[in-house]
Amino acid sequence: VQLQASGGGLVQAGGSLKLSCAASGRTFSMYTMAWFRQAPGKEREFVAAIRWSGGGANYADSVKGRFTISRDNAKNTWYLQMNSLKPEDTAVYYCAAGTPVVVGTPRYYNYWGQGTQVTVSS
Repeated sequence: VQLQASGGGLVQAGGSLKLSCAASGRTFSMYTMAWFRQAPGKEREFVAAIRWSGGGANYADSVKGRFTISRDNAKNTWYLQMNSLKPEDTAVYYCAAGTPVVVGTPRYYNYWGQGTQVTVSS
């Protein structure tokens, strides 16, 4: 199983970016797809998650109203639309897939992408 994250880059505060995570090697019909991020010197933190089979999404309080997670089952891909970006959103963003007991806890995710850097300048 491989997860390939892409779409990161450098953007000014207030700008937008859309991250993608393309999955291959298996089907994810029973899985939760998520995004985490890790800033230098900090622990990896939960950003957003969505179930492959549908239902609502979960968001960290820090990104609610600014970020939107979505998926395209036909393409085995999920996305993170990030609007109104702030300098504190700067981090390496990782996509993940798993069957978490707790959606926001990294150790419950079996599969991880390689990460994509997002840098927001002030």
